[in-house]
Amino acid sequence: MSFSLRALAVSISFLTLGFGVAQAQTATSGLGQQWPNATDVSSNPNYHVYVFQRGAIKYVQVNDANGTVRAAVMLTPTGRFGTPVGSDANNVATSDEPQAAPASTASQTVYSDGANQIAVAPQSNGTMRVMAVAVECKNPVECSSRGP
Repeated sequence: MSFSLRALAVSISFLTLGFGVAQAQTATSGLGQQWPNATDVSSNPNYHVYVFQRGAIKYVQVNDANGTVRAAVMLTPTGRFGTPVGSDANNVATSDEPQAAPASTASQTVYSDGANQIAVAPQSNGTMRVMAVAVECKNPVECSSRGP
């Protein structure tokens, strides 16, 4: 292998390693910002999801495709809770803070970290139900809804 090809291969390796490290890091500031300086970790191309961490607490922010901050969820070692962040802050339902089932229950998973999952169910009135539940839950609407 020629020197220039070897140099290119080494450069690509460093870029790849550097990108992997940046991806693994969690932001410590920027919660509530439309386009925070954080890695988008969304598992769904229609949403942007950013994770912030302070101590043992994770804050997961969900933005729509246009960057509008819809909601943020606080994940603690003992539970999942809504925060007063985003246009749909009042529409956050968790297994620890359940709400009545939404009108539209068609949800899409936007985040999963091995212990928690966050799903979004767009509503006909333009709002979104954001649901945070344990990853074992097979139906986020059911796991974040209180009974009749």
